[in-house]
Amino acid sequence: MNCSRITLLNLLLALGLGACTTSKLPDALEAVASMPEPLAEWSARPLPGKRLTHYSLAQRAGRPCVLAQAAQSVSLLRRALDIDSSQLGRVQFDWWIQGVEPSATVTHPDTDDAPARLVLGFAGDEAKLSMRNRLQFELAQALTGEMPPYATLMYVWDARADVETVVISARSDRIRKIVVGSGGRGKGAWQSLQRDVSADFQNAFGEVPGRLVSMALMTDGDNTGSRSTACYGSVLLKDDAGQTLAGSLQL
Repeated sequence: MNCSRITLLNLLLALGLGACTTSKLPDALEAVASMPEPLAEWSARPLPGKRLTHYSLAQRAGRPCVLAQAAQSVSLLRRALDIDSSQLGRVQFDWWIQGVEPSATVTHPDTDDAPARLVLGFAGDEAKLSMRNRLQFELAQALTGEMPPYATLMYVWDARADVETVVISARSDRIRKIVVGSGGRGKGAWQSLQRDVSADFQNAFGEVPGRLVSMALMTDGDNTGSRSTACYGSVLLKDDAGQTLAGSLQL
């Protein structure tokens, strides 16, 4: 199996609804996985063979946050959800980054690192998957007992790509990224964003979304061998009336 396929499989394992490739998490991640509210429903998702990004509760500029520290590393902090797409209107989230690695960009698989990502996983009609996708998903399911999400949408902060750029992953077309922050503008300060999830999904995938089945935070520097520090504030899933849905991250 070549490096590209290994990297893809690792990511699919981490994105999977129940994927966890070790029976006992390393101490730094185990501490996060057992945290009380507001992270009680969240757990760490390491990628096999990769160093681990460290996630912890912290304060940044007077605000509570999930602090992510990557040192040539990648892993996710995620939770399972079950929200019908008809209930889901917008997602509102806040994040803060210390800086960007100039060589990192999600537009190229060899430099696919980002200081901050919000990752949403969706269910869908698996009969529509290509043969390549089915083989990838079946392999991940064989290893974990769970199928990865039918579609994964990432909101990312990129070092170089323009805001609103849509990137189809070179390793799997079931993973697509929308750039919502770019370059060093805004670093060192809290940034607040709101996105229309259904509109973004349709723009990225060309179809309506299915149920929202997972949400994750991801800060990485493994591909560029770099360090990244980010803080994630509340991530609020809103219905069309603006009411916050269960499963939101409220800090």
